[in-house]
Amino acid sequence: MKKRIAIPLENGILCQHFGHCQQFAILDIENNSVSDETLVTPPPHEPGLLPSWIAEKGVTDVIAGGMGQRAINLFNQHKINVFVGAPIKSPKELAQDLLDNTLIAGANYCDH
Repeated sequence: MKKRIAIPLENGILCQHFGHCQQFAILDIENNSVSDETLVTPPPHEPGLLPSWIAEKGVTDVIAGGMGQRAINLFNQHKINVFVGAPIKSPKELAQDLLDNTLIAGANYCDH
């Protein structure tokens, strides 16, 4: 199973507000484990821009703390799975939690 997971970061851990993160970790998954991790800087924030930008990178899944409903809908249009309400952890820990089916997705911390 090949996956590509994008996780918004602030100071190296999950950023609670998806659209205003410093970087994204993009993790490649092969044989149910992380095979590569790349850090990329997103373009300046514009509503609706990030889902297309992330889709262009071949991402299959996004793990976030909070995300607006419009962004979730745009990801869904690109056939990208979205997991919101994730706990603040490192990208590799979050990716492994998703792979192990132990990712605890709680409340969406974004209300707009």
